[in-house]
Amino acid sequence: MNRPTATPSWRLITDAPCDGAWNMAVDRSIQIGRQEGTSPPTLRLYRWVRPTVSLGRFQSVEDVDAAICRELGVGVVRRHTGGRGVLHDDEVTYSCVASVSDGVPRGVSASYRFLCRGLLAAYAQLGVPAELTARARGSRDSAACYLHTSRADVSISRSKLSGSAQVWYRDTVLQHGSFVLSRDGEREARIFRLTERDRNALEATTETLSTLGIAVEDTGVFCGSIAAGWEVALGICLEPGSLTESELERAEALAATARARGLAEVGASQS
Repeated sequence: MNRPTATPSWRLITDAPCDGAWNMAVDRSIQIGRQEGTSPPTLRLYRWVRPTVSLGRFQSVEDVDAAICRELGVGVVRRHTGGRGVLHDDEVTYSCVASVSDGVPRGVSASYRFLCRGLLAAYAQLGVPAELTARARGSRDSAACYLHTSRADVSISRSKLSGSAQVWYRDTVLQHGSFVLSRDGEREARIFRLTERDRNALEATTETLSTLGIAVEDTGVFCGSIAAGWEVALGICLEPGSLTESELERAEALAATARARGLAEVGASQS
């Protein structure tokens, strides 16, 4: 007689807004803990205390205008994942940490397809028929993520809704990205020194929930919709939780190192 298979349980963390160094340190700390077997597979949803640019792991700091960032009060942080710069502002950011033992297939392409099912289902919960699609490529020279295509772009028609970035640490993957509520195109153009052509392309080839007519009045309800989609798509049960003591201690050390450097090069010594 076949016994029913229990639904895998993952942890759901919904955090209050924090600064860039802390947000990146927490994501990296969870990934290290998952690889060590001390942290469960985790979906984390969070926001930012102020607009913040996250640079890809190998991206030059010269790709953003530091003087404009200071003028506008925009933070700059380095992600452990790759890719181009992202301005995090009016959005909910997600990070997912899981290992091959949790059912994530090895390889960048396969794991993106697997995890992006959660993103598509989350958008479906909001009434948005998103899909993974190829889009017209923007400027090859631009430092802004939303002017580039990738295998993890979530789009509606041929307009980009969100992109994701990931990094593998042995058998464990960290993937994160954004649910963009609205975008300040003028601020983004100034920070990334966009040409008028690229500024127009950013407006013409991207969408936000706001431009789609979806107003998010309650962030808690919105995060609940994201989690519900993730559960359906991945066949998991998300249990609300918080960081463990060891995750907190490791995140504090990583964030302190990043702040001391002046840019959050989080986890570089851990890879």
